[in-house]
Order: sequence, then C-alpha cells, then structure tokens
Amino acid sequence: MIVDKLFSQVATKGHVCLGLDTDYNYIPREFSDKYVSVGDAIYNFNKEIIDATHDIVACYKVQIAYYESYGLEGLKAYSNILKYIKKKNSLSIADIKRGDISKTAEMYAKGHYTGDFEADFVTLNPYMGINDSIEPFLKFIQNNEKGIFALVRTSNKGAKDFQYIKNEDNTPLYETVGEKIENLAQNYMGNCGFSSIGAVVGCTNNEEGVILRNKIKSVFLLIPGYGAQGGKAEDIATYLINGNGAVVNSSRGILLAYKKENDGEKKFAYYSRKEAIRMREDIRSHI
Repeated sequence: MIVDKLFSQVATKGHVCLGLDTDYNYIPREFSDKYVSVGDAIYNFNKEIIDATHDIVACYKVQIAYYESYGLEGLKAYSNILKYIKKKNSLSIADIKRGDISKTAEMYAKGHYTGDFEADFVTLNPYMGINDSIEPFLKFIQNNEKGIFALVRTSNKGAKDFQYIKNEDNTPLYETVGEKIENLAQNYMGNCGFSSIGAVVGCTNNEEGVILRNKIKSVFLLIPGYGAQGGKAEDIATYLINGNGAVVNSSRGILLAYKKENDGEKKFAYYSRKEAIRMREDIRSHI
C-alpha cells in the first residue's frame, strides 16, 4: 500500500509536506528572467526547491489551481513537476479537491492517477457522498498503489459555515464525515497500521482535534494550517500516533523563506531547505 511508503518517509525524513503552490510572482526576478516562458520559470524554480529538499521532506503537495491559471503552459509545468518528483523517488499529492457524481469522478480518477497528471495521492471533497465522490478512485488504491486525502475538517474560516453544523445528537458534520472515512479506510490498510484512505484535517482547534483523532485512528492525515493560519507544532502532536500518521503542509512559508534574507534571491532554494528543516525540528521537538 502507498501509505506504507509515506509512513516510511515520515519516519526517516520528518513530517513536512512541501506545498508547491507556486505563483509566478513568487519567483525571484533574476531567476525568472532566464526563461522565455512562465511555465519554464515555474518548473525550474520548483525543480531547484525539490533538489534542495527531497532528502528532508516526506512528500510534495502540488496545488493544481496555481498551474491551471497559466493555461496549457502552466499545466505542462504541472505535469513535468509531478514527473520530476517521481524521478527523485519522492511522493506527490495532487491537490485537486475534486468531488462530483460517479461517472465524472471516474474520469477524474483516470486523469490524475494515470497519464500526464499521474500522482501518488489526490485530495477529494467527499461532501457529495462516498459512492459518488470517493468510490470511483478506490480501484486505483487497490490495484495501482495510489491513495487519497478526503476533506474532513479544514483550517479556513469558512469551514464553520457547513462543517460544524450539528445533528440531533449534537455531532458536527465533519465528525460524521470523518467516521465514514474511517469505516471505508478499514478496507485499505497498510502494514504500518494506517490506511491509504487519508483525511485532510486542519491543525487549529486543538480540543476538537483530540476528539476527532480518537474517531479516525486508522486514517493518515494531511494537515494544513501550520504557521500562517495559526497552527503550532504542539497542535500537530495531537494528531500523531506514536510519532507518525500525518504530514504537515507548508507552502508559502517555505517557498518564500528567501524573502526574509538579504541574499535570499540568489539562494532561494537554500533558504527553503533551511525553513523546511526548522519546521521539521519544531514538530519533532513537541512529539
């Protein structure tokens, strides 16, 4: 199961998931001016970051919207980045947040588990229902060594509009979704004790996190919200089980670390590595 590979990466490299949510404007001008096209500049910027960090991060999350916004050129860069991550023997999470009726979901699964956009994991929105939004992806988990991270409780302010609505038993909707994901996860367990069916759970709201984690113990977590959104390393520890079972995403915090340094534009990849190590050790110090 792909989750065993991710578990091993966390055990050896730490919990950092580096988000390659790369806007062209993030790239130092001196570097981007070397390239004729926006797509080439974005690809090569990311390539430098990957080369500098692949030995100290567990995986890479590539948010497709940043590439779609540049049209075909951006999508070519997106495809090439996923291929380069694989070439470096690292794991990729395609942050696509798809959620649709079953036949459409089947096409999304084919499109992001095979071919030009192939990734190891994808993010999915399960709120249209398990049978429609999740089930078409399951055959790839079993047969093609793939995984998913389903949105359960996110870290954005708008999460409370719907995810926190309570039923007659006073249970918030996100807990109900989490329990359904946990039940499904049992069918796709790895040797590491976690499932290739994972969940996206924001690291804010620590007391809620304890309750939720106790209900989804088999589910590997992708955790956003660290740093800029207020999540702290001590919050992360709440979601870990024996020091593993989750990766923690940081995008701009790592990609733009160079902006804090006087010589940052010339050494952006070095400062991304330095920030990723700082984050890794921050999390480890609270386990």
